Amino acid sequence: MPLHNFLPLRGELSTFQTGASPLLENLLGDPLQRTVSVYVPAACEPNKRYPMLVDLAGFTGSGLSHLAWKGFGESLPQRIDRLMAAGDLLPAIYVFPDCFTSLGGNQYVDSLAMGHWASWLHQVLVPEVEARYPVICAPAARGLFGKSSGGFGALHQGMWHGEHWGAIVCHSGDMAFELCYQRDFPEVLLALTQTGLTIEAYIQRLHRRRRIGGSEMHVLMSLAMAASYDPDPKAPFGVRLPVDIKTCVLDAERWDAWLRFDPLQSVEHAETQARLRGLRGLFVDCGLRDQYHLLFGARRFSARCDSLNIVHRFETFDDTHSGIDYRMDTSLPWLVSVLTDESRPSSNSI
Repeated sequence: MPLHNFLPLRGELSTFQTGASPLLENLLGDPLQRTVSVYVPAACEPNKRYPMLVDLAGFTGSGLSHLAWKGFGESLPQRIDRLMAAGDLLPAIYVFPDCFTSLGGNQYVDSLAMGHWASWLHQVLVPEVEARYPVICAPAARGLFGKSSGGFGALHQGMWHGEHWGAIVCHSGDMAFELCYQRDFPEVLLALTQTGLTIEAYIQRLHRRRRIGGSEMHVLMSLAMAASYDPDPKAPFGVRLPVDIKTCVLDAERWDAWLRFDPLQSVEHAETQARLRGLRGLFVDCGLRDQYHLLFGARRFSARCDSLNIVHRFETFDDTHSGIDYRMDTSLPWLVSVLTDESRPSSNSI
């Protein structure tokens, strides 16, 4: 079994509330202010500035959940301390925003239903951290890392808002949408029969429950994807599905709206290619047994980057989608090193 990390934190962990931002106005009734925790490792010296690394949590998670105690494991700040004590990780400052939503998670895209999270990350979160902590105030010194939905969100930022960032890490991020999402639609419709095929009633029913089961969370995740990628301003919670609710026949127009967010389609735009080339580094990985079929999309994305001469690091590993936090032992040292390597060119600068 893995060893448990008993060590107390060596650095300083603090928390603040962002100001209420109109960018986060949403149809869910979620708050416009957000809690953000920041970890400054003990090795960070006074009167010096360091790279900023922002952690984007996966679906059902929050940056705050990565601070929690874990049996036979470690919190993310403990991991950072361990890697630094071993000499594997250079000093940096880590940001853990709470981006959880009432639909169970976040894809970190701009959505009138969920909130304009993609814009909020660089227009609100970054300036508020810069105003409070000794971070280097330049895009080339900012990194994003995340897994699953967080990995997708980091990659989405790199492609559509890359001028605000220096390097991106995408662990098992959502891509090849036809493989990772379409298979869930029949199960979603079967679940909706419990409330007369009414999405609003189903969500309200879940919100009244004392707990949400695993299969129900997967249904909620599909509804959250719909609210993220193709929101309907007139629908309750902004949710509309890209399939006929009685026959499960795919609606081509609605599905195309989803596909516009698929990294495999996004990478085909000249402007996104330019932003990815402007980064100091891009890291993508995925497990060989990923149960959401994300491996195939990751391989396609890497191959397309190769053909487009977009420099990146792509790795696979023998594991599933779950319990893979140990991959940060590889990605975090890489991320900090590329952000501090002045020899690496970057067009993303102030």
